[in-house]
Amino acid sequence: MSTRTFRITVRGTFDNLTDAQRAALLAEAAEHDVLRSAFTPEGTLTYDIAARPAFVFRFSDTGAEEEDILEATERAEAAAQAWLTERGYGFKNLRSTAEDLSQAPMGKRQRRAARSIGS
Repeated sequence: MSTRTFRITVRGTFDNLTDAQRAALLAEAAEHDVLRSAFTPEGTLTYDIAARPAFVFRFSDTGAEEEDILEATERAEAAAQAWLTERGYGFKNLRSTAEDLSQAPMGKRQRRAARSIGS
């Protein structure tokens, strides 16, 4: 049985932030810059609170079956909610997208490498 890798993106917006919360997010903004983002099991948070109240969490997870992506998405959403709630950050409009990398189309380099292996 092969292991499938899932990439889950959880998006939302901060809601009703206090001045202190906004200041804390601004102080930590460099740690949550999109250029430092990655899909990780524990999740990576990115935002630019100075520009807009939106945030994105990126999670990676695995499963044995295609249907496991649903549970992986639920775990990612729960983890994002827990992170926000533990810090007292209000949020709204939480939505998720998930991708099974075993179903993702191959890129140009991958197709070229596959052809050279088969030759």
